[in-house]
Amino acid sequence: MRRKTGLVLAALLLASCASKPPTPDWQMSAHGALDRYVDAFMTGNARVELAEFNQARSALARTGDVALVARVELTRCALRVASLAFEPCAGFEPLRVDAPPAERAYADYLSGRLAAADAALLPAPHRPVVAGQAGAASVRAVVDPLARLIAAGVLLLAGRASPELVQVAVDTAAAQGWRRPLLAWLGVQLRGAEQAGATEEALRLKRRIALVAGES
Repeated sequence: MRRKTGLVLAALLLASCASKPPTPDWQMSAHGALDRYVDAFMTGNARVELAEFNQARSALARTGDVALVARVELTRCALRVASLAFEPCAGFEPLRVDAPPAERAYADYLSGRLAAADAALLPAPHRPVVAGQAGAASVRAVVDPLARLIAAGVLLLAGRASPELVQVAVDTAAAQGWRRPLLAWLGVQLRGAEQAGATEEALRLKRRIALVAGES
């Protein structure tokens, strides 16, 4: 089943021309490639992931619209945050100077640097995270699973992830069949069990990790 590209892309591709048929070829190409990219990234298919991302970015770059290209770069960074790969959003930074305020705010949010005063620039599910109001229950209530995982990743980056929140992230990734973030979040659970001296729980988590990774 095709995954939705979620909060970053909900209004990105289709909204700009949805009321003006026929749909431009670049838009159809970018939308399909971006959906496939998200699927490939989250399931750990590195070869397909790179090809589809490059196709989507190339299609959007043909428009000369910095906002569109910035959002596809932010999508890549958001997926990494959801999978706990915390690193600079290198593809976005060259675009920052010309990017709209909402895109700059989202980039800062993903890196844990957004001021609470700018939370209104974010998609609605992420505003409570910046305001310090988000916890396991509120993240679980986020309807879009990708948005849910991104919010959980930002909270972990900020040192505000409870064991209950980690379980929400594990459950979300497992329900979607998203191997890459599931392995990352199970790793967080494993480290917690080992630090707590919970030997049996750590062994159970190791067995589950091996199963997800295709090692058993």
